[in-house]
Amino acid sequence: MSEARSLLESAVTLRGRQDMVGALDAIRGAGKLAPNDPDIALGLAQLSYEAGLASAEAFAAAARLAPQRLEIRRSMAIAVAAEGDGSDGEAILAAAIAEHPGWVEGHRTLCGMRTIAGQADFARSFAEATAAEPANQALWLAWFHTLSIAREWDAAGRVLNEAEAVLGSRLPIRIGRLFIASESGAARDDAQLFDAVEGVADPGLDMARVRHFLRGGQVARAEAVAAAHIGKPSVRPFWPYLSLAWRLLEDPRAEWLDAGMERVRVADLGCSAQELAELSEALRTRHTARAPYHEQSVRGGIQTDRPLLLEIDPVIMAIRCRIEAAVRDYIDALPAPDPSHPLLSPPRGDFRFSGSWSVRLRANGFHATHSHPAGWISSALYVEVPEAAKRGPAPAGHLLFGTPPPELDLPLAPYGDIAPEPGCMALFPSTMWHGTAPFDDGERMTIAFDVVPA
Repeated sequence: MSEARSLLESAVTLRGRQDMVGALDAIRGAGKLAPNDPDIALGLAQLSYEAGLASAEAFAAAARLAPQRLEIRRSMAIAVAAEGDGSDGEAILAAAIAEHPGWVEGHRTLCGMRTIAGQADFARSFAEATAAEPANQALWLAWFHTLSIAREWDAAGRVLNEAEAVLGSRLPIRIGRLFIASESGAARDDAQLFDAVEGVADPGLDMARVRHFLRGGQVARAEAVAAAHIGKPSVRPFWPYLSLAWRLLEDPRAEWLDAGMERVRVADLGCSAQELAELSEALRTRHTARAPYHEQSVRGGIQTDRPLLLEIDPVIMAIRCRIEAAVRDYIDALPAPDPSHPLLSPPRGDFRFSGSWSVRLRANGFHATHSHPAGWISSALYVEVPEAAKRGPAPAGHLLFGTPPPELDLPLAPYGDIAPEPGCMALFPSTMWHGTAPFDDGERMTIAFDVVPA
């Protein structure tokens, strides 16, 4: 193996450990030895992006070395947009899609860019693509899915109608119609809505069924569908819904799973006022979006894109050290291992950040109730919070746990809540429902993340 390739492997290993400084040193060394290796060029660009450095030129260099690799052009567009030119990022993706209209991931990324730029017609690229490739079922379904995430039910239904006119009646189209009928509320009280597809084995369909059954009062049926995934890799997104079903059924497993507020912890990171001010300033420069992505929980605010806690900005690295120490303490204080529990079963050695970001909410902003089932432990670190006089009466601005998603209209009260304080961080199981109450005025800025076992 060449020295350059050896350094590339070292960079990958160090990135896996989330040692970004070491990974950058290794990949830069590899680039000096093999400047025309497209994998090394891509590695340099990707690591630079994740570390919070300028990376658009590095992605452009990698794209020149491997022009056939669409994923590099996608990453280049994201980097260009991140460095302040969203229109140029859009143009890069639009040009690639014009050449490859069936490139679904390119469409999704372009729709996301147009969404956070505040464009109402964010999904327009699919129209020309399906005209060019009308037999491409994946394109039609991706278009439908993109509109559904935005809860644009009428538009999503029209896409399914157009798809059926071209492709004929197909199971995914029929399931899509059932999904719209359920999630839009049009068939809320139709207990038999999903009966015709009950034998179809698909976790996504099962999730739609669980939500419909809960919404319509068929709690035992929802529990049965979700419980069928226990012991399988597909179970993680179903744990929050099992919590709801078990609580409604007064099943003791609800306490076993959530334990109320017992596994919610608040840690004071000991930041000085000056440190919080510097952190606030650093975060504010990263909030450049005009609107959140449709799939995010943010309402009345925006969220950052890059993996925040991998950045090598000294201010970010300093707060990361404090965060890691608090997470370590949380893990060490967990109850005894339980091999069947999503929080208590994983190994408790090293951990990694599986996602990290900042959210900035303005007046009347809040987080819709959600969970992070892909994570293990989740968080909210408060950097800026509205003054008490601006916030409104409690629980305005508080972080609430255990409240069901409001669209399910379930008679369950929250387990409890946490009042935000600058420099304090909440840690809790990723499978637990959580959201925030709106506040009247001011600004709320947080760092949030998920961790997973290494």
